[in-house]
Amino acid sequence: QLQLVESGGGLVQPGGSLRLSCAASGFTLDYYSIGWFRQAPGKEREGVSCISSSGSSTNYADSVKGRFTISRDNAKNTVYLQMNSLKPEDTAVYYCAAIPSGVVTVQTMCVRGRVAYWGQGTQVTVSS
Repeated sequence: QLQLVESGGGLVQPGGSLRLSCAASGFTLDYYSIGWFRQAPGKEREGVSCISSSGSSTNYADSVKGRFTISRDNAKNTVYLQMNSLKPEDTAVYYCAAIPSGVVTVQTMCVRGRVAYWGQGTQVTVSS
């Protein structure tokens, strides 16, 4: 069974850092573009960052550019989201998502939410 599992969320103070992980089971991430999305209470889900299967192409929401970094380790079948300089407005449930490589660009994946598979999400709370 194809599954995406997020981990690494939690409570952090403003200005702090967290690293989220997205691990795949039941399939190999090598052939998939992967994205991180988030949904805050009362808001629509938005694309945070997406990465191509090779890692050569990435996309970031303007609100996280310069603070968040997406990366992947295909040998570990895992994609990461390093989040630095966290702000209270980053508080949300963060979801990992996947779509087979080549179906859409990473920009389309992130901006339009074009995905094939979703994880269950991990809560990130930024508060003092």
